[in-house]
Amino acid sequence: MKSRFSSPSLKTDRVGPAEIATEPVLRFYRAFEAARAPQRADRSAAGTLPTRAFRYCDAATTAAGFGWYVFAPIQFSLLWDGDDVFWTYPALDAWLKLETAQLPDMRQRFDEFAPHSVKGCAPPFLSALVEPGVVQIWTGLFARTMPGWSLNIRPPANLPQPGGFVLYEGIVETDRWFGPLFTNVRMTRTDVPVRFSADMPLIQVQPLPRTILADSTQNAVPAPIDIEDFTDTDWSDYRRTIVVPNDDPNRIQGNYAATSRRNRRAVCPFVASGAGAIAGPARTPA
Repeated sequence: MKSRFSSPSLKTDRVGPAEIATEPVLRFYRAFEAARAPQRADRSAAGTLPTRAFRYCDAATTAAGFGWYVFAPIQFSLLWDGDDVFWTYPALDAWLKLETAQLPDMRQRFDEFAPHSVKGCAPPFLSALVEPGVVQIWTGLFARTMPGWSLNIRPPANLPQPGGFVLYEGIVETDRWFGPLFTNVRMTRTDVPVRFSADMPLIQVQPLPRTILADSTQNAVPAPIDIEDFTDTDWSDYRRTIVVPNDDPNRIQGNYAATSRRNRRAVCPFVASGAGAIAGPARTPA
């Protein structure tokens, strides 16, 4: 079957010096129909950022709003006794030892739509990995990026986690690898149930152009410049950025954030129209 990202190269419209994508950079596919649809990440970190940070710290809000939230497909809990991991969810009245577990009715639904060659191959919802206390969690989704783009799968930015586990971070070449969108968690507490809510983001995914991941790009950063080698331009920029605002008793608090917001609003009509944004599932997030 032909990929929905059919172009072998990035299609763009040139607007001034910038090239803007004219097709969605990321698509989500939902296999588990009860899974909550992904949601654009929130600049307030789902309302958890302090008010002062939300108003004045554009660095924090930009990081929080970069990407999309992805949720656990159902509410469930894990418990690690130091050796084995156990799991349960609201429909169960017991803790089950975890090896692999399927989402409710997932096998039947998967096989109903899958071609014969992949029937019986539904992804597991939970898998206990060989490392102690490490569990792989499937979101019920698949993802595909446009050619040349990868997907960074990470903990939600600036959003406090409930505790009892830490998320691993990974970057997947989702333009060529079409598989389950999952994350790995490492349990950090023993003999204490850890609840995973279906209403709070489990992970944050961020599409990245693969050119910035190349060694040639990352190795091109030179060694740090020592302070004795700062140029007049460096010192002038430091004075303008730090010294002058702090010497001004009437300075406007949050000037950096205000300037950044103005710069974001000064975009071309193409970007403002929403073209080139995500095309996700039809279901509207709650």
